Amino acid sequence: MKLLRIDSSVLGDNSVSRRLSAATVTRLRQKNPGLEVTYRDLAAAPVAHFSGALLAAFGATPDSWSTEQQQDVAHGGAALEEFLAADVVVIGAPMYNFTVSTQLKAWIDRLAVVGKTFRYTEKGAEGLAGGKKVIIVSTRGGIYSTGPAAAADHQEPYLRTMLGFFGITDIEVIRAEGLALGAEQKQQAIDAAERQIALAA
Repeated sequence: MKLLRIDSSVLGDNSVSRRLSAATVTRLRQKNPGLEVTYRDLAAAPVAHFSGALLAAFGATPDSWSTEQQQDVAHGGAALEEFLAADVVVIGAPMYNFTVSTQLKAWIDRLAVVGKTFRYTEKGAEGLAGGKKVIIVSTRGGIYSTGPAAAADHQEPYLRTMLGFFGITDIEVIRAEGLALGAEQKQQAIDAAERQIALAA
């Protein structure tokens, strides 16, 4: 079994999402001793953002690509192949400004490739990357799962939408929120997430 772990927090060792994504992988290793893990740190080694040069490359034949386009396509293709090869994907996803980090968004843009993760049919879009499990490790400074701020959550719904578009239906969310609401609330949120990892991951 192959697992892909993605981290996207810019906080380094101070990141709760990194701590919890690592704990999730440790738990999965315990359950599956032969687990093969690939790790991609999108903050330390960002995937290039979608560009006009890349879009032009997709509309041209490979023999006409510039050196820049060749490198860009290869760079994104490596990220895509890692994703497609994985049976389980663990995504460390902190909320920044009500949504995912720009690093995580860039990675997802590289996964959205027609003929690879989705295709269009007479009945509409069809996902092609089903059959894998995705665990989203979601961290947020405030409370967005319930209450008046729920309408501002463009993090978890976005991830569910994109993964669903790719055909993935087995999605689990491990959430720690309210992390900016004081030390006690932060510790309670982390403890609850770690209990969820122990039980459900």
